[in-house]
Amino acid sequence: MRTRRSAPNADEPATYTWQPAPGELAVAAMRLGHGADVNGAHEAHAHDFPGLAYFAEPGGVVRTGKQVRHVEAGDLFVIAPGDVMGRAHSGDLLDAHGWGVFFTADALGPDTPGAHLAWRTHPLLFPFVHGRAVDALRLKVPERQRDEWTARLEALHDELRHRREGYREAVSAHLVLLLVAVSRLAADVVGDLRENAEPLLAEVFDVIERRYPEPLSLREVAAAVRLSPGHLTSTVRRRTGRTVQEWITERRMVQARRLLAVTDLPIGDIGRQVGFPDAGYFARTFGKVHGTSPTRWRGSNQLNGR
Repeated sequence: MRTRRSAPNADEPATYTWQPAPGELAVAAMRLGHGADVNGAHEAHAHDFPGLAYFAEPGGVVRTGKQVRHVEAGDLFVIAPGDVMGRAHSGDLLDAHGWGVFFTADALGPDTPGAHLAWRTHPLLFPFVHGRAVDALRLKVPERQRDEWTARLEALHDELRHRREGYREAVSAHLVLLLVAVSRLAADVVGDLRENAEPLLAEVFDVIERRYPEPLSLREVAAAVRLSPGHLTSTVRRRTGRTVQEWITERRMVQARRLLAVTDLPIGDIGRQVGFPDAGYFARTFGKVHGTSPTRWRGSNQLNGR
């Protein structure tokens, strides 16, 4: 799991961005315990991709934001993009026995919009919408389900480790089942967020979802939700760890990758379909986000032998 660290300024925690190699499936499963190597654990940090931390047994400490949480049996931490994790101490996971799973929305299939934007069209990702608004969700897996959770995570880890034929489909299936279980556990919490805590985010992401194929600016999104651009920028960044413009770009890139993977459309046509009238600007933006050109990305990821 290769990541890139960025730190806007000394007052903000570092953010780690996943940088998958061309063709790599962006799903990772790792054991959490003594000696676990987790990106960013040596400092307060956030990830721009979602994750889960599950502990079948009590023991150890998890630091989320400014909170120190002693792990209890069945604890499940739902880590949204932008959630700040505290700096780990050497003994935090000494007595812990758990699993960490990290992924991107693309791992659920080429039609899945990215992260926060996906909750309308892919409800399994809604538990990850909260961002920095409420800190990492802490859920409890019932005792009767804990063996099943452990077995599912071990199977996911095994598929990722051995990469046997068909492992991509198997990993995707395991991940979907895992997120179904998370969404069921989170149903009550998520309902509260949807109804009470995040109506602004819901409205912002709805605007982006409807209008990302056309030219769309921060000012236009702000006008649609009846806020000033400055206030909208600070609010969305505080709650999700990203700016409105970054979320517009994220949604466009998800659709661009889908079109590159499943069609033979020229690069310029794909750019126009995802809101970039200028083909050169689309290619530069894609390259900045993915570290490779649209043409090279297509060569490594196109489906169905196209």
